[in-house]
Amino acid sequence: MNGIKKASLITAVVFASGLLIYASSTETKNKITKEGTPQYFPTSIDFAGEQTPLQITDVRERLDRELLINANLDATTLLILKRANRAFPVIEPVLAKYNVPDDFKYLAVIESALVNAVSPAGARGVWQFMPQTAKEIGMEVNESVDERYHLEKSTEAACKYLLDAKAKFGSWTLAAASYNGGMTGVNKQIELQKVSSYYDLLLNDETSRYLFRILALKEIMKAPAKYGFTVNTEQLYVNLPTKKLEIDSSINDLATFAKSQGINYKILKIHNPWLRDKKLVNVSRKKYEIQIPLSGY
Repeated sequence: MNGIKKASLITAVVFASGLLIYASSTETKNKITKEGTPQYFPTSIDFAGEQTPLQITDVRERLDRELLINANLDATTLLILKRANRAFPVIEPVLAKYNVPDDFKYLAVIESALVNAVSPAGARGVWQFMPQTAKEIGMEVNESVDERYHLEKSTEAACKYLLDAKAKFGSWTLAAASYNGGMTGVNKQIELQKVSSYYDLLLNDETSRYLFRILALKEIMKAPAKYGFTVNTEQLYVNLPTKKLEIDSSINDLATFAKSQGINYKILKIHNPWLRDKKLVNVSRKKYEIQIPLSGY
């Protein structure tokens, strides 16, 4: 996202591959068929309670575009559905804590497909922050620790950005658009074009499609079976039970530390991806919480 990042995984991977699948909450007779499964066009759709004006021809066509491009990327969508079962229970309480609408969890989906992705420009994590922006919002980013890889803390940082954007634009939809196009970039276009709605703005292709991708994932993930995606509960990825260790000193060798906790280096890094080096440098005696899984290995 410009402002959070100049290029994102959605550009490098998702945008190029046409990740998202369109689905709708309201069925109509206007439908296409994907391997015998009906794909319905919605009669109404909203983002964070703000209605999408489907009566506008180009808005309908942009939504339709996402449906047609993405309706057959089954494996990618199934992976997202599995990952969401693990990521959303972490993301949702943070959004609620900051009074950011729950729909913004789908913004994280289109940014990274819910993995700790790395963009060509250097944006990282599920929320795809550039290093400087991450630091400005209060995350620690250095060779030893990178909190862009910490799902809870990066979600908090995203909330802070989105609240600032909502205060600036007065609209959650524009706040979401600015996560991709940057607050300055979106505001410039609002002033230039003399309109106040995302759906009335002429924007670059990525930002123009951004909200429609969010809407598409929101709808398909709310009712996956309706659109031909069936995932049994036992196939979903889960958050393993962990114990939390509070550390306020340096750890000279994370592999040795992992062994002392009954796990190995790989398992330690999987559960604490924000630890970026083979050691933890902590000269300031900052308090960190390290998660040690109790099962699943």
